[in-house]
Order: sequence, then C-alpha cells, then structure tokens
Amino acid sequence: MKQLLIILFLLVGLPSVAQQSITLEECYDLVTENYPLAKQSKLFEAQNKLDAEVIATSKLPQLSLDAQATYQSDVIQFPLAMSGIEPLNKDQYRATVSVNQLIYNGGATAASLDLKSAQLKTKQKQVEVSLYQLKQQINQLYFSVLLAQESQLLLKAKKVQLEAKLKEVQSGIKYGVILPTSDKVLEAELLKINQQCNALESNKATLIETLSSLISQPIDASITFQKPLIETQLRTELARPELELFQFKKDEIENYETLLSKQNAPKLLGFATGGYGNPGLNMLDNSFQTFYTVGVKVNWTVFDWNANKKQRASLAINKDFIENETEIFKLNTNIALNQQQKEIDKIESFITSDLEIINLRKDVLKSADSQLKNGVITSSAYITELTNLYEDENTLIKHNIQLQLAKANYNVIKGQ
Repeated sequence: MKQLLIILFLLVGLPSVAQQSITLEECYDLVTENYPLAKQSKLFEAQNKLDAEVIATSKLPQLSLDAQATYQSDVIQFPLAMSGIEPLNKDQYRATVSVNQLIYNGGATAASLDLKSAQLKTKQKQVEVSLYQLKQQINQLYFSVLLAQESQLLLKAKKVQLEAKLKEVQSGIKYGVILPTSDKVLEAELLKINQQCNALESNKATLIETLSSLISQPIDASITFQKPLIETQLRTELARPELELFQFKKDEIENYETLLSKQNAPKLLGFATGGYGNPGLNMLDNSFQTFYTVGVKVNWTVFDWNANKKQRASLAINKDFIENETEIFKLNTNIALNQQQKEIDKIESFITSDLEIINLRKDVLKSADSQLKNGVITSSAYITELTNLYEDENTLIKHNIQLQLAKANYNVIKGQ
C-alpha cells in the first residue's frame, strides 16, 4: 500500500516538473543552438583543421618514387683507341627514390596557417551574424503569441463579467424589473465571445508552431509566455556582431598581405636521391648499379614583374571597401535606432491616453450597470458600453505589447 501511494505521488508530480513557461531569452538561446545554420560553425572548424594539417605537411620530408625504362636510337660511340670500352646499351633502366626537406621558406608556412585561422574566424562570425539576425523574427513571433495570450485573458474576464450580468438580468426578468428579451442579447454576446476565443486560440497555435519550428524545440499550446520587462540603454556604443565581422575581414586581409610578403623570400631545401639502374652515375660502366646524390638548393624569385606588389595593392583596396561597408552599416543602424526610439516614444504617449480613456469608460460602464438594473436602458446599450471598455482595454494591452516589442527590437538593432 505504501509503495502504491509513492507511485501515485510520483505520477501526480510529473506534470509539475515539465516546462510550464518560456521566456524571450530562452527563445534567443534555443534558436542560436538549434537552428540548422548553427551546425556550419563546427563544420568550418573541422574543415579548417584539415586544411591546417595539409599546410603543415610542407615542413615534413617529401618522398617521391620514379622509375623508367627507355630505348635510344643511338648511344655515345668511343674512338678506336678506346675500343676496349664496352659500348652503352641502347635500352636503359632506372629507378630512384627522392627525399626533399624544406629547411627555410621565410615563414610562409606559419603565415599560411595564420591566414587559415583568420578565415575560420571570419566564417564563424558570419554564421553568428546570420543567427543574430533571426532575433527580430523571434521578437515578432514571441510578442504576437504574447498579445494573443493577453487578449485571451481579457476576453475570458469579459466573459465572466457577462455571465454574472446574465444571471442578474435573468433574475430581473423573473421579477418583472427588466424586459423579457434582455437576456437573449447577453447570450448572443457570450456566443460571440466564444467565437473570438476560438479564433485567438487558432491564431496563437499557428504562431507557436512557427516559433517552435524556428527554435527547433517543441512548444505545448498550453505553455505560458512570460511577459518580459525590457529596458533600453541610450548613449551606448553599437555592439553588433557585424562590426566584429568587419574587423575579422580586415584581419584576414592583413594575414593575406603577410603571406604575400613571404612568398618571394628565398627557399632553402635539402635533397637526397638514391637509385638503381643501368647505367648508373658511371656512364662507362655498362651494368646495373646503385647510386645516390645529396645536396642543398636555393629557390628565389628575384623578379615577378611586380605581380606580388600589385596583389598587395588590390588587398589594400579591399580593406577600403570594408571600411566603407562599416561606415554604411553604422549609418543605417543609427537611422534605424532613431526610428525605433521615435516608435517607442509614440507608443508610450498612446499608453498614457489609453489609461485616461479606460478610466472614463469604467465610469460610463458603472453608470450603465446601474441603469440596466433599474430598467432605464436595455441590455444592448449595456453591451455597447462593456464592449467599448473591452476594446479600449484590449488596445492598452496591444500598446503595452507593442512597446515591449519596440524596445526588444531597439536592443537587437543596437546589439545589447
């Protein structure tokens, strides 16, 4: 019996540990982690690791195998005075193994690795920028769901109020104080409220489904969306990831410039070749022999028709392009911030008016309620005043949600 009670307690307790609410910040985190684009960051990292390993092989000994068999139409002929020397065969054979070891290349290998690292940072930051730009889409969906959620609560409150009023009216009809058909008007209004509730529920479900797909996380239709209290900070610098991306692009160009400056540096290599063939290195010995050679060599491009210099000049122009793009981005972002701030100011003024209007509507409804009880006005007149109050309260909710959305978008635009 005791074990049964424990099992029942656990079963009852399970729903309580399930997620009952979700926040805007959680949606931001989930879309950053789960959106398919996020996988590219790890793919770029894996690709960069392979590229770096390929570049690093230039420091390792390079082995090559070469084999050939030839037949010549003619060979070296010796004078009669040297007739004791056996003439060379016209068919000749050779197999060699060569080893080349890079000793010095002016730091070009290290510069190539640095360039690859800079390119990785640029690609990963581009992914971050693309994911960051999804935040405004998250904002729109989240606050649309929140608006539907708050509208549902207000509509349910209106329904409760009407149901209570319907009981009063039905009591008044029973005692002959109110006209007999007054309850029908209230019943019709309740049916309309049910329709509105169903429409809101359907719209909310669609929005939640879209948001769920975007963050790759199942969201139950009954989950509560927490109302964020968003604050905006004025007079702060932009902190958008795009600005870091522009800097990474400039860093990448600088690393490329460094690599170009080292490409024409002298390269020192050591080499060794061992082989077996007929003839060997001794051309006078007409037999199969083993042989080897070892040495060092220098490779230095002294003049390349200024190709390297022109490449670096082209890179300098690319840096100017990036500087220009940065200026344009900052300009457009500041314009968007000013527009968003004006939107915030406008909505705040609307909210001030909404509160005044609602207070007046409540006074009017209170008077209409008294008049309905005394049979002075009809249920239709009362419904009209109740609906006016509901619509104004709904407008206030809408403006409050719009204000938080505008502030959230302001912060996204600014990079906070």
